Amino acid sequence: MLRIIDSISDNCAVRTALYGALLLGVYKLTTFTLSLVSLVLDLWVLPPVNFAKYGAKKGKWAVVTGASDGIGKEFATQLAAKGLNVVLVSRTESKLVALAEEIEAKYNVSTKVLAFDVSLDAQSSYESLAATIADLPVTVLVNNVGQSHSIPVPFLETDEKELRNIITINNTATLKITQVVAPKIVHTVAGEKKKTKGLILTMGSFGGLLPTPYLATYSGSKAFLQSWSNALSGELQPEGVDVELVISYLVTSAMSKIRRASASIPNPRAFVQSVLRNVGRRVGAQERFGTSTPYWAHAFMHFGIVNSVGVYSKIANSLNLGMHKSIRSRALKKAARQKKE
Repeated sequence: MLRIIDSISDNCAVRTALYGALLLGVYKLTTFTLSLVSLVLDLWVLPPVNFAKYGAKKGKWAVVTGASDGIGKEFATQLAAKGLNVVLVSRTESKLVALAEEIEAKYNVSTKVLAFDVSLDAQSSYESLAATIADLPVTVLVNNVGQSHSIPVPFLETDEKELRNIITINNTATLKITQVVAPKIVHTVAGEKKKTKGLILTMGSFGGLLPTPYLATYSGSKAFLQSWSNALSGELQPEGVDVELVISYLVTSAMSKIRRASASIPNPRAFVQSVLRNVGRRVGAQERFGTSTPYWAHAFMHFGIVNSVGVYSKIANSLNLGMHKSIRSRALKKAARQKKE
């Protein structure tokens, strides 16, 4: 290759440009290869993260929002299985009480429950959360509560209440809950002289990774969480608190309206297992710090998009637009059939 470059031209500027292009190509290939190797190591070689460093089996507590169903319920259950006491926060108290009883009986840990409808944005609810954890050595927060659109919809046709709820639940509530809980985590870690670390996990989405037409409000709300979580990571890392945004594609849940799991769409149990196994590892999110795309199929999708068309490309935007137009069309036809019945 070097001989070819030398033979092309004696012009110094041309030769310098060609050498520069060659070096850039080598750099790109090297970083791609190293990132792919890191992805594989994260998924299948490195051992699961030991939650003892976050206070598991040491009397410490985790706070989990959206804990009554789906992904949140799995986070609560699996953190309890690791030996963390759990504060369960969600809208439906009866579900929380039942889950608390199940967790205490099965894992021999303590629980507290707080019925909290974050869509109301009531200051009294945040005060109740603060009172609930006032005397607890909290080390972990899982910001899981979230909402999307009922079906894909053009932004200009988005119902005002739905728009407001998405921003209130995904953004306002996440920030305000973190403002309540994070100081407790920092205090607990400081009291342990940083021998125990803190952890804040916030649920992101491919909808935030890729600008998503027909889910514009939801997409923007999740993209906001990416920047906010990364900024918070910079602030709290010196305090001994790990802050991580967790990116996922689809998971079987009430929000996704998908019931059957597949290779690319895990159930909540498999997804949460991948999250907790890989805390602190980027897996598919090799290009961004403080971020993880931990489920194997999602990891390769994320890695593939970033290293091919790119997340902000016209191609990716057009493909997303076509897919969500199709989903909307099918949803409207289904609703019309049900209305006739």
